[in-house]
Amino acid sequence: MKLGHRVGGPPNYIPAWPSVVKQLERLHRCERPPGVALIMAHSVRIEKTAGGKRSKDPSVADSRERGKRGAESQRYNAFMLGLTLPDVIARVLTLLVAFTLHEYAHATVATRLGDSTPGYYGRLSLNPLRHLDPLGSLLLVAFGFGWAKPVPVNSNNLRPSPRAGMGIVSLAGPVTNVLLAFVGGLPFLLGLASPEFLPTTRVLPTPAFFLSQFVVLNIVLAVFNLIPLSPLDGEKVVGSLLQGEAARSFEQFQRWGPLVLLGLLFLLPLVGVDPISWVILGAVHIFFH
Repeated sequence: MKLGHRVGGPPNYIPAWPSVVKQLERLHRCERPPGVALIMAHSVRIEKTAGGKRSKDPSVADSRERGKRGAESQRYNAFMLGLTLPDVIARVLTLLVAFTLHEYAHATVATRLGDSTPGYYGRLSLNPLRHLDPLGSLLLVAFGFGWAKPVPVNSNNLRPSPRAGMGIVSLAGPVTNVLLAFVGGLPFLLGLASPEFLPTTRVLPTPAFFLSQFVVLNIVLAVFNLIPLSPLDGEKVVGSLLQGEAARSFEQFQRWGPLVLLGLLFLLPLVGVDPISWVILGAVHIFFH
């Protein structure tokens, strides 16, 4: 069987950003993995008032006190990668939900649009083992970036057309992560809990810390996957909207997509330019404010 495309695999990166890590090391004087670095950056911003002075609000003071307790807990149970047990548990649980539903969304939408290939390969399942890639999952937990198994899709079977169908199928994954972030953030949006960006326990994460990690990592997945570069979902989404010469030029450019993506992730941050982190941090900041 000749397959037209594969979606939802390596696109599910949660990348590492060296410049963000360096900035947070200066701010917090401790080493943290990149995925948590994003969370720490946001916690620094929400602790300050518009005038740049520290707020005297009791709730903010309590938040700082929880942060101090979290730092003590970090020193107690951090191991070689700077991860604490609450970090690991929160990431593993988030991975099981976010990656599984992301890939399941790709498979379900492709099936609804007329392609039976995902079902043939057993991807119409909520069993995480059907979707998780062992190496990609390990890297996500350890270093803050990773991937899941790609969902095989035959674009020739898709409605209303191969190009439009692939755009819809590709968009399904990031949209699912946005919905997951919204659901996970409901307690914060309703005022039932306050975000907790540093672990304050030594073993199990608190519900607030887990939900904060869950929300942020799903936002990272959604925003990053919508970048219009191969092999990310955004490539097929944007490509489905283009016509004629624009579509052909965009498709030709995608031959360089992986190299451009590597440059954005690892080379530009070395000179202090990190647009991917800026966009993701902005999205996280907007969500929590």
